[in-house]
Amino acid sequence: MTVCAIEPPSASGAVGVPEAGCVITADGSYAARLAPAGDCWFAERWTLDGPEPYAVPLPGNQPEEPGTGVQPMGDGRVLVHRPSASRHLFSLLYPTGPGTGELPLGTVECPEPGTRLVLLPPAPGGARAYALASGPRSSSVWLVAGGASGPERLAEVPGRCSGGVWLDGTGRLLALDRELGGRTKTVTVDLERAVVSPLLQIADDSDDRLVLADPDSGLLLISSDAPSPGQERLGWGVLGSTLPVRFPECLRLPDCVVTPFAIQPGQVLTPENCAVGLRVDGAFGTWVGTWRPAERRVRHLPAPEGWLAGAGVWTPEGVLRLPYATRATPCGVSHLTAATARGNAEAAEPGRTGGEVEWGRTGVPEPGRTGGAASARPAAPSEPRPPAPPGSEAPAPSATWTPAPSVTRSAGSAPARPVPLQQAPLGRLVTN
Repeated sequence: MTVCAIEPPSASGAVGVPEAGCVITADGSYAARLAPAGDCWFAERWTLDGPEPYAVPLPGNQPEEPGTGVQPMGDGRVLVHRPSASRHLFSLLYPTGPGTGELPLGTVECPEPGTRLVLLPPAPGGARAYALASGPRSSSVWLVAGGASGPERLAEVPGRCSGGVWLDGTGRLLALDRELGGRTKTVTVDLERAVVSPLLQIADDSDDRLVLADPDSGLLLISSDAPSPGQERLGWGVLGSTLPVRFPECLRLPDCVVTPFAIQPGQVLTPENCAVGLRVDGAFGTWVGTWRPAERRVRHLPAPEGWLAGAGVWTPEGVLRLPYATRATPCGVSHLTAATARGNAEAAEPGRTGGEVEWGRTGVPEPGRTGGAASARPAAPSEPRPPAPPGSEAPAPSATWTPAPSVTRSAGSAPARPVPLQQAPLGRLVTN
């Protein structure tokens, strides 16, 4: 009998997005989760970068509450976030022989009613950890671990924010989905300068969110209702490129929730070859999907028994590592290679063509600017494309895509039209 790891309830995810079973550092070295012990919960650290994965239980003086947040640090310690009414307590746990050491870091007060504070995804480098406090009128980004003395508020963002995606490899540029004026758009927060600038706006009346980003290639996974008003769709684009934002038909799975959770790193200047790991939740359970922009098809694979659903990391060589826990193997990692996916996976759903709805284009701002719309370079001539499948939407009007600060501008302007990815000139990546 298969015994799956039980996921505790959490308030850290966006509405409609399933929670991941554990949290993994940006480099894939460590993971952390709340592990069950009878009717109780305790923090558990997984070491993933050795010959064999192994888990270290970190029980404190008392059991953890189901809503406790955990996050692994780059040095192997585990950050715990314990909410209590309007106060949020943060500590670092670490093994000390047979016991568990605890280093209190301080508290964050959120007295305003309706304010929600959650840990942001692990930052590159693993030396610091951040939290997002979202209130009815404004949101704050806090440094909660790795600072000089206790939690420190770094930036204030007007509007109610959610999400959280790192855009660079230094942990300076953070993308947040901001709800303001009844619409949700993604903005960039420069944590060193406390500057907020627009990042993604596909249409004035659309809700546009950034789901994942890979700093190496610039590949972005987004969710938007621009091509299908009232219905969220997954799309992809390239940061700093003149390519349009594309919404592949193969990522539309009826009666399923598709959640991207990992992008293959190390594919500099070749975003079309980046493999993306997908969590698919449907009426028959949860399984794994893999997809590359160049393939225009999703490969469906059974999840390993006891998969900590939604958790995983790609290696630069194209190996998807999925952590799992069963009664027989309480700490395991399943390896899925690109060759395995090609050889054993089924193609996308029958009857689907894999075509794309293309919407807008990407651009780059003037030197020194931190936001605002930007014009794009003339697009390369497009090759003949197969006709869109019946019932698919037509290409949409021009969009605005404002990359993060410190990206140089390409002059000129052109109508937004499809460009084969292999022919399109790629813009510069975000570098700081």
